[in-house]
Amino acid sequence: MNGAVLPLLAGVLGLLVGSFLNVVVYRVPRGESVVRPGSRCPGCGTPIAPRDNVPVVSWLLLRGRARCCGQRIPARYPLVELATGAAFAAVAAWLGPSWALPAFWYLAAISIALALIDVAVHRLPDPIVLPSYPVGAALLGLASLAEHDGASVLRAAIGGVVLWLLYLVLVLLYPAGMGLGDVKLAGVLGMYLGWLGWSQLLVGAFLGFLLGGVIGLGLMLAGRAGRKTMIPFGPFMLAGAWLAVAIAEPVSRWYLGFSGL
Repeated sequence: MNGAVLPLLAGVLGLLVGSFLNVVVYRVPRGESVVRPGSRCPGCGTPIAPRDNVPVVSWLLLRGRARCCGQRIPARYPLVELATGAAFAAVAAWLGPSWALPAFWYLAAISIALALIDVAVHRLPDPIVLPSYPVGAALLGLASLAEHDGASVLRAAIGGVVLWLLYLVLVLLYPAGMGLGDVKLAGVLGMYLGWLGWSQLLVGAFLGFLLGGVIGLGLMLAGRAGRKTMIPFGPFMLAGAWLAVAIAEPVSRWYLGFSGL
C-alpha cells in the first residue's frame, strides 16, 4: 500500500467518526441515547436527511444553516469532524499498517469527545470512560497477540494500575484539585502509555501536570482565573498523553545522555 493511502483512508474514516462524536458530545452530558432518535435539528426537531449529514461538506453547502428552519449550525461541528479526521490520519501515519491502529483510533476518538465535554460541563462521563477499559484492553491485547508481544500487555496492566493509584492518592490528599473522573481516566491513559513503553508512561504522566500547571498559571496571570477557579484537568491529561506518544522516546534518550546513564 502506498504510504499516503492509509492516512488518507484513515482521514475519511475519522471524518465519519467525528460526525458521530458531535452526537456524543451533545447527548452524553444530557443523559440521552447516542443511538435513538436519529440526528435531528436542535432548533425544530426535524430529522436530518442523509444528504445534510455528510461531514464538513453538508455544513459548507448549507452555509452553516439548517435546511429545515434556518437555525445556525455552530462551526464546532465541522471543526470536530476535521479534527477527528486529522487525528485518525496522524495515527495511521505514525503506526502504519499495524494491529494497534484500532486501539489508538479509539483512544483518539474518546480523547476528542472527553476533552470537549470536560471543558463544557467539567465532567468526564462514565458512559465514555468506563467502557474504555474493556475496549482498550481488548484492542491492545489483540494487537499484542497478533504481534507476539506479551511484554506490552504486562506493561499496559501495570501502567493502568500505577497511574490510577497515583491519581487516587492525589484526590484523597487534595479533593479540591481534581475529581474521580480524572482518576478513572488516568487508568485508561496509563494502560495505553504503558503498552507503548515505560518512557511514554513516565513522560505522559509528567506532561499532564506540567501542561495543567503552565496553562493554569497563564490564566491566572491573564486575570481569567483565580486560585479557586475550577479548571478541567482532563484535557491536560489527554494532551500530555498524546504529546508523550510523540516525544517520550527522544526526551528519554536526551535525559539518559545528559545524565550519563
